[in-house]
Amino acid sequence: MGRRYVSNMVHVALLAFTVASQAFGSEVFELRLDSFSNDNGRDFEGNCCSGYRSDHGSCSSTCRTYFRVCLTHYQAIIDPNPPCTFGEVITPVLGNNSVYLLDKKVSRFTNPIRFSFDFSWPGTFSLIIEAWHDSSSEEGGRTLITRLATQRSLEVSPDWTQDSHQTKHVTIRYSYRVLCDDTYYGETCTKLCRPRNDKFGHYNCSLTGEKVCLSGWTGEYCTEAVCSGGCQHGKCDQPNECKCHQGWQGPTCQECIRYPGCVHGTCSKAWQCNCEEGWGGLFCNQDLNYCTNHKPCKNGGTCTNTGHGSYTCACPVGFTGLDCETQVDDCAHDSCLNGGTCKGTGKNYTCKCSVGYYGQHCEISASTCIEDLCRNGGSCIASSRGYRCLCAHGFSGKTCETEENICEPNPCQNGGSCVDHSDGYTCFCRTGFVGDNCEMDINDCVDNPCVNGGTCVDDVNSFHCTCVPGFIGSLCQVNVDDCLTKPCANGGTCHDLVNDFRCDCHPGFTSKDCSMEVDECSSNPCQNGGTCVNRVNVFVCVCSPGFSGRLCDTSTRNAGGREKTQYVIQQGVEVPSDADVSGVSHHVADENKLSGHQVTLIGTLSAITPLLAITAVVIFLLLRRKKRIEREKRDEEAIRKQNELNSVQSLNKKCLDNQIINTFERRSSKFLNISTESQDVGVLTKGQSLPRTKLLNTDCTSKVLDRDSENHLANSQRTLERQQQIVQQASPVSQR
Repeated sequence: MGRRYVSNMVHVALLAFTVASQAFGSEVFELRLDSFSNDNGRDFEGNCCSGYRSDHGSCSSTCRTYFRVCLTHYQAIIDPNPPCTFGEVITPVLGNNSVYLLDKKVSRFTNPIRFSFDFSWPGTFSLIIEAWHDSSSEEGGRTLITRLATQRSLEVSPDWTQDSHQTKHVTIRYSYRVLCDDTYYGETCTKLCRPRNDKFGHYNCSLTGEKVCLSGWTGEYCTEAVCSGGCQHGKCDQPNECKCHQGWQGPTCQECIRYPGCVHGTCSKAWQCNCEEGWGGLFCNQDLNYCTNHKPCKNGGTCTNTGHGSYTCACPVGFTGLDCETQVDDCAHDSCLNGGTCKGTGKNYTCKCSVGYYGQHCEISASTCIEDLCRNGGSCIASSRGYRCLCAHGFSGKTCETEENICEPNPCQNGGSCVDHSDGYTCFCRTGFVGDNCEMDINDCVDNPCVNGGTCVDDVNSFHCTCVPGFIGSLCQVNVDDCLTKPCANGGTCHDLVNDFRCDCHPGFTSKDCSMEVDECSSNPCQNGGTCVNRVNVFVCVCSPGFSGRLCDTSTRNAGGREKTQYVIQQGVEVPSDADVSGVSHHVADENKLSGHQVTLIGTLSAITPLLAITAVVIFLLLRRKKRIEREKRDEEAIRKQNELNSVQSLNKKCLDNQIINTFERRSSKFLNISTESQDVGVLTKGQSLPRTKLLNTDCTSKVLDRDSENHLANSQRTLERQQQIVQQASPVSQR
């Protein structure tokens, strides 16, 4: 009772999981019913679906045909009534004896039939297709026409696999395949790609599930708009736009905006005010070249710019004043230097120089550098022709009196800004550059910010990391989870490693991805000629005659050499321990063990919330209660029919010997999996079935008592069912 309870709970839970998962499918199993042929209009037992059979063997009426399809997990031996783990479909009545199901006029149902599921396709399946005659207008309800049960292995592919099922009277042609659902791709349908055009992405999907950006979009998820051509200092929210950053303007945002209030200046970056030549100040509004622009000095005076719009005039001899506008008698002011003698009046004077000096004012020594004649730090060099000044950096002229602009041309490299001052110049470098002239690029990889073995590559004002396999991220800080693709098969547990994974396999499976089944028979454990049968995590020894035991290591012969017959009690029935009852039913399986596919599905179910488990238990209890009520109703109906039959039999005894006897000879459809007839009722051997039961209804009048014949048939059928229960109870003996 405990084993059957656990098995039923597993089947109910599997069915509940399958129904819940069909709402979110990543893979689809498609079954296409092509054609159905039943020219003679007969059912599973060769009888007419309706009407009567003529002398020529044809039926007077046709079958009303519909189909039942059940898709379930792989079973080595298919259960006659398994839970439809992947789904079940029952069609309406589609035609009569023969139906071409690809005809649109006939297909009043979805053909092909689709079964969706959101777990990885296991690669194997079991399929049951039944054709039924709908006799709802008659007594009986329905009649089985034919049934096929097959198991196959199948890969994900758009190609149809064609197959057929043929019996003596019936032929069914069908095709099947497994496809990825509408937004899933790849061999295992695990790659998701759903086309979209919203703020989360703008792309379509290729045939292999790769994202293909819509026109005008780029980026990993196609979220970056492609701006209009030539957009330099701008951005865009939609393709072909160019919205300028602060401080830039123009159609392509290439024009910088000057600092507010800038008068005589330009810019190369936003908010700059680079003064034009001759202008200075924060707003470039101060005239630095007043002498050139205005020429204020008169009478030949020499103008010198002093900055901030100011100047000074060096007046010639004979003139004075701010702008040299006043004439004076220079000889009265001792204008001649170095002992020179002044002659004349006003500006028309001359100086007679002492020996060793010359010049307008006798200010120049003819051959020596005794006097400090060189200005602004210049050095004097004497020569036979006089002297010469070597000017300091930034000055020129005979006496180094003229100041030069060192920042023209700009000596600063890589976009650096030059600032001129009295003792040279200074370069203010852009971010990412250093050096006197901003000539060196800062190495951002000095401290190697990349982790997990990543290699740092220096860029201009930045860097990027080249990661080793198994790591991603801007600093190679993220370890790629190699278990995301669920590589472990048959319920194995995946452990993520660096650029690798490791699977902990369920007992009975091995290899890196748990895809190989362990051969439990590789060590030849069976003795005395026994045959080893490999199972999941266990083996079974089929012993030679005369031996028994788990390893066939126990002799079953007595001292006289005769075989010892051993009997065991199995659910109230005494049967030989070596009796072969495998032919009684196609469902011969060890209820203590689950197949490899069931292990995989149970592993998947372990992730479902406890609410699903509670729901499964409630469903099981409700089904169990429903079965008990139906069984009690059947028992009451059987008692009623038995009483009616007893009354009929007592009436039949009064009939005359020459009256008509109606014989109903028909096997129960519940024994569809039992083959040929047998003469014994008891423990059946493989290939045997229960004997044909003849039901005799005697009618004392001229017409047939159909109702009494039905009662007699039901009573005999219950007898057959009790015999079948005895056979099924004995079946585990052959398994052991």
